[in-house]
Amino acid sequence: MMDHLMPGEQAERLTASPAPLGSLGRWTSRALLPLPRSEMAWGAAWAGRLHVIGGYGEGRVDRTYHHVYEPSEDRWYVAAPLPRGANHVAVAALAGRVYALGGFVEQNRSPVNNAYAYVVDADRWEPIAPLPRPRGAAAAVVLEGRVHLIGGASAPKEERASVGWHEAYDPDADRWTLRKALPGARDHVGCVARNGVIHVIGGRFNTFEYNTDLHHVYFPDRDTWEPRAPMPTARSGHGLVVYRDRIFSMGGESGISANGRITQAKVYGQMESYDPATDSWQHHAPMPTPRHAVAAATIGDTIYVAGGGPVTGGSVQSAVHEAFTLTSS
Repeated sequence: MMDHLMPGEQAERLTASPAPLGSLGRWTSRALLPLPRSEMAWGAAWAGRLHVIGGYGEGRVDRTYHHVYEPSEDRWYVAAPLPRGANHVAVAALAGRVYALGGFVEQNRSPVNNAYAYVVDADRWEPIAPLPRPRGAAAAVVLEGRVHLIGGASAPKEERASVGWHEAYDPDADRWTLRKALPGARDHVGCVARNGVIHVIGGRFNTFEYNTDLHHVYFPDRDTWEPRAPMPTARSGHGLVVYRDRIFSMGGESGISANGRITQAKVYGQMESYDPATDSWQHHAPMPTPRHAVAAATIGDTIYVAGGGPVTGGSVQSAVHEAFTLTSS
């Protein structure tokens, strides 16, 4: 529980879902992050450990943090820091490396084209071919031995406009190639790969005032996208993972920003899941602590959701770490 939140901030929380009820599942508390963090976008798992990289923390937005969670010990470790601090860094893991791509060096703006690979066994970062175009708040996902980077937001920082760009990185050739753009340019999306295709779900058009429930699937053999059933709760900054052959979405935010103030603010705690076999959604037990900009990953039979913002925007960070499973006990 976030006892330090003001009553108005507590009131931002929203957990009701219009989707039919599925198995409730259960949430449990896990070891807190070593320090409160948010906007690290998103999280990557390798060899049974969760990697949380970059983001906001300790009064800055360009942190080089790299924390690694070991579920069997319920313990966090500090790993080699990101070579250049940034927020909204896209991350994905492949073949013993964790990739950190792009990001912003100001608060949710000023994108960079930095690209790095963390060699897990050596606890060392290496530079790789930079992004063809700088961006932050993009989604990174592994498919067929490539790291796909999809969507995000780019320059100029005064506009910070969403993009639909889609590029794939070949680790063997250290080279990026162009793929078909995402329909509906957006950033802060959820993105996963399952059964040879990529699902991109939700996100925002430029700002969280314009959240979407869009759901598109990418077919690499045809280099094309197709629509699927939209997410029941339109949101951005949510986590998205594959768990028990379903796609689970949790958290997120929305609001209206004007003259330096956020109104109609909402921080989502909904836990909704998608069944690719039936193209349908259902909901489950909501997050005990609604948050956005979380680090989420599936390890074993559990979904881990660490850190994030407990209020709309980037003013407050959280060290909360909660885990979800459909197992009853």
